[in-house]
Amino acid sequence: MVREFKLPDVGEGVAEGELVSWLVEEGDEVTEDQPIAEVETDKALVEVPSPVNGTVRELHWEEGDVVPVGDLFITYDVEGEAPDEAAAADAEPTGDEAAETEGSPGATGADAEEVATPEGRVFAPPRVRRLAREEGVDLAQLEGSGPGGRITEGDVRAAAEGQEAAAGAEPATGEADAATDVEPEAEPADAVAEAEGTTAGTAVPAGVEPADRDRTLAAPATRRLAQEEGVDIDEVPTDEERDGEAFVTPEAVQEYAEAQRRAQEADVATVATGETGPRERREPFKGVRRTIAEAMERSKYTAPHVTHHDEVDVTKLVETREQLKPLAEEQGIRLTYMPFIMKAVVASLKEFPEMNAMIDDENEEIVYRNYYNLGVAAATDAGLMVPVVEDADRKGMLQLSSETDELVTKARERTISPDELRGSTFTITNIGGIGGEYATPVLNYPEAGILAVGEIKRKPRVVTDEDGTESIEPRSVMTLSLSFDHRLIDGAEGASFTNKVMEYLEHPELLLLE
Repeated sequence: MVREFKLPDVGEGVAEGELVSWLVEEGDEVTEDQPIAEVETDKALVEVPSPVNGTVRELHWEEGDVVPVGDLFITYDVEGEAPDEAAAADAEPTGDEAAETEGSPGATGADAEEVATPEGRVFAPPRVRRLAREEGVDLAQLEGSGPGGRITEGDVRAAAEGQEAAAGAEPATGEADAATDVEPEAEPADAVAEAEGTTAGTAVPAGVEPADRDRTLAAPATRRLAQEEGVDIDEVPTDEERDGEAFVTPEAVQEYAEAQRRAQEADVATVATGETGPRERREPFKGVRRTIAEAMERSKYTAPHVTHHDEVDVTKLVETREQLKPLAEEQGIRLTYMPFIMKAVVASLKEFPEMNAMIDDENEEIVYRNYYNLGVAAATDAGLMVPVVEDADRKGMLQLSSETDELVTKARERTISPDELRGSTFTITNIGGIGGEYATPVLNYPEAGILAVGEIKRKPRVVTDEDGTESIEPRSVMTLSLSFDHRLIDGAEGASFTNKVMEYLEHPELLLLE
């Protein structure tokens, strides 16, 4: 029998998700709970499990589509009906599809054989595939270092660097020879040059301009051909349509792939002449990037921001951490400065409860929180994420360190759950790892405050000894940038809160009392 499966709510309340990649193909045998697709919600990448044992009959969406929760997602053939009958029904359901299978080379039987072969499938999100095309990297030749063997941007860039190194060992003459070997008598350059009015050496073939559609109809064999050729099926130009939607044939894919190869050759020639390539490119504004943008816009235009900057001498903190690092390593924990900062922030929040509060705009109330959930902003390939360390006031230094490290790692690997990204009452962001000293962090709305810490640097400071004698010494100095909701917190209060944080960081022994 045929079993329809609709996209479930994979993010506790989300209305839709972006289909990042299919993990199965039509014709694949799957088992219950086997991951069949990766769907990206507002911040998390979630694997969607199969609800049944069966055979994949039809994938109803394409990678990159935004799928509403509750819409038909995938159809299975489950035991109880001969799969051959189901396949036969698929082979000739409509006039359009019949015409497609008759008129398209590589269709029908060839389709069935190809889609039934999962070997060679590449797990990589669209942005990584796009990067691979730009760098000329064959994804099928890479081993992914991401979760579940997914190929990451780092894998592609490493492969591209390797290719460049190899190209450096064997300069361009080899490529030129190869090109002439492949098409010694084809004369495409003349034809294109005539059409474009350019010289033969830098001609850009007609039809290379990508279509950039959101949705494309094509037979499975055509999609597989596109994958083998390394082209995005949504970028293949076509004049054909089925049911009012663009329809791409294998011929169109091959023509576009060939045009791209010629264009790349033309680009190489252009670069050799010192001219620049395209000056801009466009990508859909969606997914995590859009969610971050909406959150930033809401925060910036709802809460009037004020940012207070200061510097703190953390020489003692540096010494203390150096003393404790070996002890932490004995327990398998990498001790950073973050747990010290978290401890100092929690202790200060207890003395300044407004900084741990929020304004409930709808009910016109100030909500004071007697719990301390600290968000720790982390830069990931997908954008800024804020994992949340719950009840930070109840945890020791080593527990804070290990838990923060684990959450940040999960965020960067996109394995973090939506629950681990919500519920923070105050946020800390570390800009020191990237560079720069000061920042104006935007509130993680509706929180009242966010603290940015800069890199610890050695700077000259005036030091007064017990006798009152002043001298200039090199000291370890950290910068602090505190943004706060000026509706709730006055400038003096913001400065006092910062002073309290500085006191704890300057005298870390005080944290022993916390």
